[in-house]
Amino acid sequence: MKIVILEDELMASKRLRSIVGKLEPTAEILEVLDSVESAVAWFKEHPMPQLIFMDIQLADGISFEIFNQVTITAPVIFTTAYDEYTLKAFKVNSIDYLLKPLKSEEVRQSLKKFRDLNQNSNVIDYQQLALALENQTTPRQQRIVVKYGQHIEAIDLGKAAYFYTEEKIVFMRTLEGKRFALDYTLEELAQMLDPKKFFRINRQFVVSIDAIEKMYQYSKSRVKLMLKPPMNIDTIVSTDRSSNFKKWLAGS
Repeated sequence: MKIVILEDELMASKRLRSIVGKLEPTAEILEVLDSVESAVAWFKEHPMPQLIFMDIQLADGISFEIFNQVTITAPVIFTTAYDEYTLKAFKVNSIDYLLKPLKSEEVRQSLKKFRDLNQNSNVIDYQQLALALENQTTPRQQRIVVKYGQHIEAIDLGKAAYFYTEEKIVFMRTLEGKRFALDYTLEELAQMLDPKKFFRINRQFVVSIDAIEKMYQYSKSRVKLMLKPPMNIDTIVSTDRSSNFKKWLAGS
């Protein structure tokens, strides 16, 4: 069994490789890819694997973008942190999903479904599935609950300027300049936030379109942002996200 893994979280990819290795000792992991760009390049240059494990949120965008750029003919098992409402879309298809954190028994069942599909020679239009899932109308979270001292407050996410990590703590800064520590990771926030309004510019920052005051060319492929409220940490769009950042700015 020849497998390609699309996953931008190092620990998650290591865990998946370990689980698959124990369940399918003869399986060959051809490649582990962490971005839409690297995945598209790989699929253009290599034969299609027998199976793909595909995280939905990659380093530079949503994995569904891959289907718009290359023809994927291999079965796909999605890995995701999406909520139960979105997961229902997968239930009516012969593609499985795995909810993070990954569990060995769930991976085993997914691999069994893959083998059953091969035996039955069912033909599935994976591109249609991906497009259907991408266009699925999913209600976005409108508020986030924060705690400070003995107080609890529900903040409208429309008032969020940006989210960032500092000293291993995730913070939210509002457009009014208030700062709150959160009990979420940036990966979890990326799933909650409206992708038309928020963009993860690098490993440390997720920014709102409303918080971008000015932009400067930082290098040939990178952009530096001046945010409002002002930030004392450099906010630079990483190289691997620059292309999708410019598309996001244009609303595409």
